[in-house]
Amino acid sequence: MTTRPTEASAGRGRTRTAAETTRRRLVRAAEQLFAEHGVDGARTRDITERAGQANSSALHYHFGSRDGLLRAILAEHKARVEHALEIGLAQSREPGAGEAAGATELTRLVGAYVEAEASELRDESGRDCLRIVTQLAHETGFRDGRPHETLAGGVLWGVFTRIAGLVRAGGVPEALANERVELMVMLVGSAFADRARHVQAGRPRPVEGAAFRADLVRVVVAMLTAPGPY
Repeated sequence: MTTRPTEASAGRGRTRTAAETTRRRLVRAAEQLFAEHGVDGARTRDITERAGQANSSALHYHFGSRDGLLRAILAEHKARVEHALEIGLAQSREPGAGEAAGATELTRLVGAYVEAEASELRDESGRDCLRIVTQLAHETGFRDGRPHETLAGGVLWGVFTRIAGLVRAGGVPEALANERVELMVMLVGSAFADRARHVQAGRPRPVEGAAFRADLVRVVVAMLTAPGPY
């Protein structure tokens, strides 16, 4: 015996669907405007208008505040990147995956991180997010061991910590190693934000795809392992 949904339950379902649609429109509008005008430059009114909402009450209802909306965007970006990072780390541990090329553990970790960030270039939402996160790359908190709320306890923070440990093991003092990891995040973030802008503008790049990513990994590893000033 089957039970037909009541009118009330069907109404609740439609309400949830409408609420999720509004939420997604607000997120997408904010991604576009934060990327185009900057995290500090985009106006709440413009976000709600682009999302097709009459006023800012929808934004505050779903996210609490403009900052809450930004946190939601960063959390979604982090979830996608960390999922890609976990897959990349698992694949790089498979027998023979990198030994032939002489890959070190540091190169493996940096390579997995770079590929995970590169995965966001596949669609418009990801490309906008790359342009957003680079504006905040200097706020990871890695220099002083206080992770930004969107990084605390995550796979990315764990990889950054392991990279810093390998850099210290190579003779670089702890404070400098931490500084270099923060610089790594800024460098990688800036590189992919630039890629995202070029893709969105339809402009080709002289060095494409895998060659660009491989070179970026080499540059980052060289920066991390360079002799210190003392």
